[in-house]
Amino acid sequence: MTQFDLTPDQREIQELASRFTADRITPNAAEWDEKHIFPRDVIKEAAELGFAAIYVSEESGGINLGRLEAALIFEAMSYGCPSTSAFISIHNMASWMIDRFGAQAVKDKYLPGLVTMDRLASYCLTEPGSGSDAAALKTRAVRDGGDYVVTGSKQFISGGGENEVYVTMVRTGEEGPKGISCLVVEKDMPGVSFGAPERKLGWHSQPTAQVNFDGVRVPAENLVGGEGEGFRIAMMGLDGGRLNIGACSLGGAQRCLDESIRYTKERQQFGKPIADFQNTQFTLADMATDLEAARALLYMAAAKVTDNAPDKTKFAAMAKRLATDSGSSIVDRALQLHGGYGYLQDYPIERFWRDLRVHSILEGTNQIMRMIVGRELTRQ
Repeated sequence: MTQFDLTPDQREIQELASRFTADRITPNAAEWDEKHIFPRDVIKEAAELGFAAIYVSEESGGINLGRLEAALIFEAMSYGCPSTSAFISIHNMASWMIDRFGAQAVKDKYLPGLVTMDRLASYCLTEPGSGSDAAALKTRAVRDGGDYVVTGSKQFISGGGENEVYVTMVRTGEEGPKGISCLVVEKDMPGVSFGAPERKLGWHSQPTAQVNFDGVRVPAENLVGGEGEGFRIAMMGLDGGRLNIGACSLGGAQRCLDESIRYTKERQQFGKPIADFQNTQFTLADMATDLEAARALLYMAAAKVTDNAPDKTKFAAMAKRLATDSGSSIVDRALQLHGGYGYLQDYPIERFWRDLRVHSILEGTNQIMRMIVGRELTRQ
């Protein structure tokens, strides 16, 4: 990236993702939402463009792009459906963790199927009793010969019950972050079961369920990183995940801004388009300004994560907080500009309003993002 603009290659990637979205996601997103359809066929088509392994190394079959390029892709796909884009983001995060930290045996076992999306991956950190306090997780893995025996539960897992691969944080040692390790668990391993699909406000195009482990025997070669390194791996994964979910908010907010401009130019009240009223113009101006400010910070944070800058975690948290809060606020104002029509499912605004609301909760709540930033600031 140049200092204030995208490179030609980055624009080409952005346009490729936008064309795919216009052709395969946007025309179908409303039906997926209304009927709770998980569009596995379209998701697999994204893999044909390399979007299943965006920052997986070329040696492992990925396209090895930076975090900014990934953000551009997820932002573009979220213009059509934030729920589907976020699902693909989670798959990418899990695949990257295996590629970045796994031994060759675990890479060879899982990455070929993940790169093509013949197999889909989930990221399993949150538990019924540990959300923001992730280091307090209780799911335990006990070494028994050549296996780990895993017992516990994970909550709010995207792809739960549908995906074949679960990159799972487990406790192999002492309490706290130093006792956490990372294991790859398969859907069909004996002892793996799933709760009923969650009934959610939004994100209807992807399944979410509890994942349960009842004495699941997992080969020791499925360990990602060393014992006790799981929490560090999880947090590094979340730096990228926070950028991606922020990018999904940007894409949804851009769609709703564009819809609002179009609607207010067509909608007539008091003898003229409501776009001619100063109040409407002020609202649109603030929406656009907030969107560009959040986009600039997120792109900067993405560059820092790609470069492994010392302050990457702080900037990823700042960008996630601003992009997701701004995204929800922009969509809410878009709904207001549409009036009663914005509340109807005939228009896309209410779907984006529902889908973007969860972004300020997952990948670390925005209150936790403030804690991360504040802690970093006061350490200086």
